Amino acid sequence: MIFAAVNTVALAVFIILFALVTVLGFVASRWHQAKKLDNLDEWGLGGRSFGSWITWFLLGGDLYTAYTFVAVPALLFGAGALGFFAVPYTIIVFPMVFLVAPRLWSVSHRHGYVTPADFIRGRFGSGSLALVIAITGIVATMPYIALQLIGIEAVLKAMGILGHWPIIIAFGVLAVYTYQSGLRAPALIAFVKDSLIYLVVIVAVIYIPTQLGGFDDIFAAADEKFSGTEAPGDGVLLGDAAVLGYSTLAFGSALALFLYPHSVTGVLAARSRDTIKRNMAALPAYSVILGLLALLGYMAIAAGVEPIVTDGKPDPNTVVPLLFDEMFPDWFAGVAFGAIAIGALVPAAIMSIAAANLWTRNIYKEYLNRDATPAQEARSSKLASLVVKAGAVVVILVLDPQFSIDLQLIGGVIILQTLPAIVFGLYTRFFHAWGLLAGWAIGLAAGMYMLYDTANATTGKEHFGGPQYALSKFGFDTDVVIYTGLVALLVNIVIAPRSCSRCGRRSGPPGRTPPTPPTTSSKRATRASSRCPPPRTRARGEPQRFSASFANAS
Repeated sequence: MIFAAVNTVALAVFIILFALVTVLGFVASRWHQAKKLDNLDEWGLGGRSFGSWITWFLLGGDLYTAYTFVAVPALLFGAGALGFFAVPYTIIVFPMVFLVAPRLWSVSHRHGYVTPADFIRGRFGSGSLALVIAITGIVATMPYIALQLIGIEAVLKAMGILGHWPIIIAFGVLAVYTYQSGLRAPALIAFVKDSLIYLVVIVAVIYIPTQLGGFDDIFAAADEKFSGTEAPGDGVLLGDAAVLGYSTLAFGSALALFLYPHSVTGVLAARSRDTIKRNMAALPAYSVILGLLALLGYMAIAAGVEPIVTDGKPDPNTVVPLLFDEMFPDWFAGVAFGAIAIGALVPAAIMSIAAANLWTRNIYKEYLNRDATPAQEARSSKLASLVVKAGAVVVILVLDPQFSIDLQLIGGVIILQTLPAIVFGLYTRFFHAWGLLAGWAIGLAAGMYMLYDTANATTGKEHFGGPQYALSKFGFDTDVVIYTGLVALLVNIVIAPRSCSRCGRRSGPPGRTPPTPPTTSSKRATRASSRCPPPRTRARGEPQRFSASFANAS
């Protein structure tokens, strides 16, 4: 660990705030009427008992992370108006989730589901489909946790602290109190985190412009900077060629946000459907703060902030902490740094719990220990959460942080491939499990190819240069780009309804017998039926167990 011109006052305030949330993390095990944390409902979902206020802070702390705090303004600092895509996507996501999340909560509450893969297992009766959904969720979540470390690292650099030991210590403390308190720890800490972020952002957008001559001068400085660059896509206004890429990136990101396991965990921890509905109506308040937060990127330009250079490369994620260090008094800079760091701990805890629940319910219990008791499930999740956090730290220590950012770009594309199974499965039985599995695989392959085939002239990367794919590569004579994840999802949706390639059969609507497989000979029909699950017909008087419960739940 290296100290270079440490801001001691800011560091002292930072340590006090970190100590406060650490104490709250351990106290949380006795908070909100926790009886015993020896089952996943209690440890992994907080007893499914969080009311409107707790859920609002929990989901806000889960979705608006430390990396959001530093990365969104950093994108405006480097690329201009394109960085505002995070604002419309966090606005349009909540009306869409309002339609889906209450239904998912009802079904999960009725059947005791803990993870989205549990729902897939129960809905389609396919362990294979549930397994790939679980693995997809874990893979998409891991780099997201690593990115929270990047947010903390940016703050430490701004305070003059270099090296990885502070990050290791911070995540070590996080691992211990999450192991003890489960989801209650980040739920309680979220009150402190969100309150600090609201305070810092409101003060910043009022105080900093007064020191820089007002917003006219701030936007003029940003326009002057982008006018002098050769990059065709930057500027304070979007170019015509960037509109489709911007809009599809916002829409695709909105579709992906609540497919992440940690988002589903926050939803399933709520007390009731009405709690979910109230939160979907109230959470856009965070989007107002996000819009104000994004403007910090332009303020950093007007203030003449230069990113810290690490290994010969400027780190744009440091511009917001450096802006705070330059513009605020030392003590309030410490408050701002504490807000960002605590903003990393809350989502990292929820993400690790969500990934651990997927491991336990859909891999450990399904394939390794089918007779696992609730206590064994809880112990498995606790241990898995430690492994997940340790893995995130190793990624930061061993790999280039840029690799984590690249993985996060991939994560958004791959998590979108779970949408047909989870969202469509809530409303219809039209899709066959094998068709959904094929759609997932082909959509994933298409998305990976397009990401690999995307270069970035600004960074010099030949592959995985960004999440937007040039339409010219499809044969169009245009400079327009489109969000890769959305194209991959469309491929997935086209493939998913197709009939099973072996027997030609689809799943039909609830209560309807699937059509007879089209064959040319009885021998061929025998071969097909031996390899595919036979169509199940309901006996007279037998209840429609799953579909009926869906109807009641909705």
